[in-house]
Formats: sequence, C-alpha cells, structure tokens
Amino acid sequence: MKVILIGGTEDEKEQLRHWLPAEHAIRILPRDAGQSGRFDAEIEPDDAIISLQFKRPDGKAPDFRLLHVPGAGLDGIDFSAVPASCTVCNVFEHEIPIAEYVMLAMLEWEIRLSAMRQAFSSSPTEWPRLYRHREPHGELYGKTVGIVGFGHIGQHIARRAKAFGMTVLALARSRRAQPEAADGFFLPQELNALLEQSDFVVIACPLTEQTRHMIGAEQLAAMKPSGVLINVSRGDIVVERPLYEVLRDGRIGGAYLDVWYRYPAGVDDETAPAAFPFDELPNAVCTAHSSAWTSGLFQRRYKFIAENILRVAAGARPLNIVEG
Repeated sequence: MKVILIGGTEDEKEQLRHWLPAEHAIRILPRDAGQSGRFDAEIEPDDAIISLQFKRPDGKAPDFRLLHVPGAGLDGIDFSAVPASCTVCNVFEHEIPIAEYVMLAMLEWEIRLSAMRQAFSSSPTEWPRLYRHREPHGELYGKTVGIVGFGHIGQHIARRAKAFGMTVLALARSRRAQPEAADGFFLPQELNALLEQSDFVVIACPLTEQTRHMIGAEQLAAMKPSGVLINVSRGDIVVERPLYEVLRDGRIGGAYLDVWYRYPAGVDDETAPAAFPFDELPNAVCTAHSSAWTSGLFQRRYKFIAENILRVAAGARPLNIVEG
C-alpha cells in the first residue's frame, strides 16, 4: 500500500515513516493535487491518501482505498468526488493544544502579563513609581465562558476553565446530562442567550452548512460590550464584516482570531487572510491558524494515521470513519 501525502512536508513524512514499515512507500504531492486531477495518474487503487482537501471540478477521481484527513474538519472534502471504494477517516489530538491556547488567551486578556512586562523597569527612579501606582488587573475566577460546540475541543476547554473557577456554558445539538462537564447547556436556537451571559465566547464547532455564518450582526450585538470572542474553529462561522465593525467600533471588548477566511491554495499563492485589516485593530489578537501547531500534535496524529493505514492494509476496519 502506497501512502500519498498531499500538501505534506518532509517533517510530516518523517513522522509517518517512524510508525510505518518500510514496505509502505510514502510520496508527497503538491497541495493542488487535492483539488485537481493533474496528478491522478499517480494514484492507484490500493493507495492511501492523506489530505485536508479532496475535490474534483468534474467530480471524477481515480479509485483508491483510504482517504485520511490529517485533522478533524471535513469542510475541505467533497464527498461526492470520493470513489465508492474509498473509506474516509479523520483524526483529532488537537484538543490539547487548542484548549491551552484558549486558556492562554483568556488569561492574557485578564492579567495583561505582556503589558506588565513591557512596562517594567529596574531604574531606581522608575521602579518606585511603578510599584506605588500598580493598576489592578482582572482574573478568570468567577468569569463565564460560553463554548459554541461541545465536542473534543469544547470539552477540553471546559475542564480547564472549571479548574480556574469559571462558569462554563455550552452550546450543543442536544442537552447533556453531564453536570460536571458544564454548568449550563444551550441548544442552537438559544445561541443569543449564551452570548448574552458570556464574558468569553469560544467558537469550537465544525464548519457545516448549519454553522456557516451562524454568528452575524445580530449575534455579535447580543454579546456583552466587554465580551471577548475567541475563534479556534473556522473563520466562516463568524460573518467577516460585522465582526470587523464591532471590533473597530468597540462594541465588544476584543477578539482572538486564529482561523481565517482565505488561505493559500498553492506554494505561490499571494492572498490576504481577510477582506479587512483585523491585525491593525488594537483589540484583536491575530495568529496564523497556529493554536494546535505543536510538535506533540504531529506525533500523536501521525501515530494514529499510521495505525489506521496498517488496519486497512490488513483488511481490518479503521477507526474514526466519517460519512459525507
């Protein structure tokens, strides 16, 4: 069984090679191999493909055995283009670093450690002034975090937030009988009620046709004027223009944005992440889809993917099968 890494790197190839026997050749193809048929002649019926994207403009793709998404999100997969002979799987393991990123964002917003460090001086004239005129900062204890989407990521965030003494509100497709997981559960039609009560709103749901643009001008207006939005899921869950406008006009406290509206499709692409300059706003902290990007993530993910490839090669059922 040959393994094709679409848009992969040599580092990812090495991670995979660590867990796969040498009999399984690993080939890297360019990112656009996931969206066009240019390289389809190199794909064989027994192959496994690892890719975040799989689309075909004409809907036609060669037969292959396994499509493994190296993440949880399936919005880059056109299931109608996947051959009937193929099994599609995804993988998680990103909930740990993303939950840590969210906690860091909330702690930084309240404590402002970076600003305190920047203001510090050991000068004999400045130090007494700094000490005598310390400004009180916030704390997470007693604050409320509303988590939109209560899957792997949302539940990891909830456990950490409760350890800090926060109230946790969760929005999910059904109410859960788990009082230890969250202090309150909301259904999708109750989104505005969750937003009204939350000091921090974390977007942690997948991008689907139901969640695309679920947070627009009306929902942003429901947030507290001091509320902070943290998006670690997909940009298109929040409508771009209203988000920019409420941040620009100070109608919400701020935002931490790790996911975006546009991404480069190929190595030579030049594109802005959004139509508006979010990074120029003083109350927006922008990062390059990096919340999960840790060395530990790659080790865990590629171990899982390699084990799934070995299952398929042995004729066994893989884990995390997803349906379109």
